[in-house]
Amino acid sequence: MSGQSVIESMKPMHDRSNGLGGGFAGYGIYPEYRDLFALHLFFRDNSCRKTCEAFLKERFDVVWAEEIPVRKMPQITDEPLIWRYFASPLRSALRAMQVDEKEFVVRAAMRINQELTGAHVFSCGKNMGVFKGVGYPEDIGEFYRLGEYRGYCWTAHGRYPTNTPGWWGGAHPFALLDYSVVHNGEISSYDANRRFMEMFGYQCTLQTDTEVITYMLDYLLRRQGLSLSEAAAVMAAPFWSTIARRPPEEREVLTYLRTVFSGLLVTGPFSIILGFDGGLMALNDRLKLRGMVVGEKEDLVYVASEEAAIRAIAPDAENLYAPMGGEPVIVRVKEGAY
Repeated sequence: MSGQSVIESMKPMHDRSNGLGGGFAGYGIYPEYRDLFALHLFFRDNSCRKTCEAFLKERFDVVWAEEIPVRKMPQITDEPLIWRYFASPLRSALRAMQVDEKEFVVRAAMRINQELTGAHVFSCGKNMGVFKGVGYPEDIGEFYRLGEYRGYCWTAHGRYPTNTPGWWGGAHPFALLDYSVVHNGEISSYDANRRFMEMFGYQCTLQTDTEVITYMLDYLLRRQGLSLSEAAAVMAAPFWSTIARRPPEEREVLTYLRTVFSGLLVTGPFSIILGFDGGLMALNDRLKLRGMVVGEKEDLVYVASEEAAIRAIAPDAENLYAPMGGEPVIVRVKEGAY
């Protein structure tokens, strides 16, 4: 499906944001480079770009590099240089670090974001990409010409920053490898979650609490090998009183997850959508302090903060419901088929 439909879904959500952040993530959009990592970067200027390109060429085989095509719009101002690189890690670099290619890409992206001033990696997965900036989401979508892309899964977000600044890197989605996160709410457990993640090499430098959610999911899913349902049971863990009423086997698993990963319990009102290679997961806090609506139509599933966003592109959507607090909605696809 075209990215244009997702842009249309964001128009009735206009007043949920204030023009200080909008963004999209599309999956299946780079079939011709599907086996390569697509690195999307912001640069302050060409000097920063050249420094970063030298860094990349020491570590990656860069098959193709280009400026991401955009449509100049009066609503979008102060945009950085926006480039993308389709690359794979050099075998010699992998041998030297003795890590797999995903861990190699994570370390390279974090090093760029921490050490190369004026350069910022905002997307680094395979056959997917994040497109974001400062502006209303429908304008950001037109700016990036997303109507020219087709993918099997899309997420979108309009930001209304409350206690952090609005800047190009701070817009949602936040991404690491093929994981991308859009988030509505406020993470009151941010400091505890951040300190836990920093013990395992993750550095939160982007001035927003959504960043730590992305790292938490990468840690739980990729590094710890948990399932999506188990990761949801860590972040939006049931209350102990609820766990006590569950069947013995389930009670044992939930007790283990709450005990071992206690530092990753997310408190405060939130709803998130995680995009990944092959689907998405939607999750809100266990008290359901943020809204979330799910709908279906034929082979499509829609998830939004409000029903209006779904009706904008699927007026005859069916089976609309609001998920229970803390209960994940998981949708998987294979090669674009439901």
